[in-house]
Amino acid sequence: MEKPFAISLDPNSSKANHTGTWRTMRPSYIDRMPPCNAACPAGENIQAWLFAAEEGRYEDAWRLLMDDNPFPAIHGRVCYHPCETSCNRGDLDEAVSIHAIERFLGDQAVKEGWKIEPDPPTGKKVLIVGAGPSGLSAAYHLSRLGHDVTVYEAGPMIGGMMRYGIPKYRLPRDVVDAEVARLLEMGVIFKCDTRVEDLEAVVREGKFDATFLAIGAHLSKRIGIPGQDAGRIMDAISFLSAVESEDAPKIGRRVAVYGGGNTAIDAARTAARLGAQEAVIIYRRDQEHMPAHESELAEALEEGVTVRWLRSIARMDDTSFTVEEIELDDQGRPQPTGRFETIEADTLILALGQDVDTGFLRRVRGIVISDDGVIQVDETMMTGHPGMFAGGDMVPAERTVTVATGHGKKAARNINAYLKGVPYHQRPKHPLATFEHLNTWYYTDADQSKQPVLDLARRKASFGETLGGLDENTALLEARRCLSCGNCFECDNCYGVCPDNAVIKLGTGRRYVFNLDYCKGCGICVEECPCGAIEMIKELK
Repeated sequence: MEKPFAISLDPNSSKANHTGTWRTMRPSYIDRMPPCNAACPAGENIQAWLFAAEEGRYEDAWRLLMDDNPFPAIHGRVCYHPCETSCNRGDLDEAVSIHAIERFLGDQAVKEGWKIEPDPPTGKKVLIVGAGPSGLSAAYHLSRLGHDVTVYEAGPMIGGMMRYGIPKYRLPRDVVDAEVARLLEMGVIFKCDTRVEDLEAVVREGKFDATFLAIGAHLSKRIGIPGQDAGRIMDAISFLSAVESEDAPKIGRRVAVYGGGNTAIDAARTAARLGAQEAVIIYRRDQEHMPAHESELAEALEEGVTVRWLRSIARMDDTSFTVEEIELDDQGRPQPTGRFETIEADTLILALGQDVDTGFLRRVRGIVISDDGVIQVDETMMTGHPGMFAGGDMVPAERTVTVATGHGKKAARNINAYLKGVPYHQRPKHPLATFEHLNTWYYTDADQSKQPVLDLARRKASFGETLGGLDENTALLEARRCLSCGNCFECDNCYGVCPDNAVIKLGTGRRYVFNLDYCKGCGICVEECPCGAIEMIKELK
């Protein structure tokens, strides 16, 4: 096959044939940070596993996912997917349904029995206190690195708030059990019904080389309500935990929930499923200031839950309580009005936030506990006590399953470095791939694959899972909607549009290089790259 004219010239025949000498700017391939990756609290390489999934290589995609997140079947159900909020495709039509594909991969792994093999044993022992998402994440990553991991859990079962705080209609318990089973297969030892009272003694007697503290926020915040002893009142965490134990409390026909977060919505929806004919949420701000996620609120309203906005409880009597109307000032802060009304209710559930029980740590040398009850850690997540790390609800951060899972991974990598006696260095991050870097007209339109939703009547009458999953075909189609923002996916555009034939293909998976002897620096490749993976830089003379 004959070479194109521009590269068949003898480069030594004349300096004029080196057309690249005309340049003042030259193109350079670049990797940018996809916005989905940047927004993921668990630090997943979302674009990488989506690329494998869109080729139908589902096990490869799952293994890439498992490098960062050991619970894809769980996260695909309960994560509030900030990756999708940041997805550039959302500015084109609809964001890629990343959580639905993640759920599909997690479910497929359980179905097919895919396993993770840990590294050879290192002989190092690590204690983890708390079997919630952060502790389990750390246990997975440390076990995978070959360390001997033991988890102490005060409760009777593994899972923490994933089991006792998230209702079954959002997270079926067999899904939790299946992903926890993987840790058992990897050799992680769990000691349930084991509350740690003297931490330093446990570490000393167990000869542990490092410790990770990952206790969840299980202590509900309380407020003083005049007359509350006259009526039936409970906190949301105790209520949801009681339902999990199948010893559901008697709540009566009318239930009120005081609070505006996701836990308040979970409590109201759970009460309705237990037979409450009226479930009302009382919140002292308006919908705009409500911290609960919009999708959760929308589903609750569909199921018949009502919300009394701008209301504060003033007093509770036997089967009713008095609420005061609230107005918001210019800063959005609630202010009393002196106007009152009465609401009938058999049970009041308080969902005003949770705290962590850190009492057993107050005698541990070097640990600093803030006034708000969280533990101070450094950039490696280590406390002031050498070899003792902390994460999840115990440290300053947003309290979600995904954030906690990310903490577990970060702590595990730093614990591993600590055990080896070397610092852990995270690779520097690439610049962000924004929507302006893309040439979206190269991409075809593709509607988002919708997950099936349980019909309303069955949702209200049972704890059946509200949202269904994608099948193999819809998961494949959804993965192919990814724009590969900021990273070359070898579309051949630069190779095809270059007027000087200065782009050299290196073969599948190896991308391209520029033949700078002939590149004139026209920038057409940059303008026509669909994913923004080329930039123009000043010529180096």
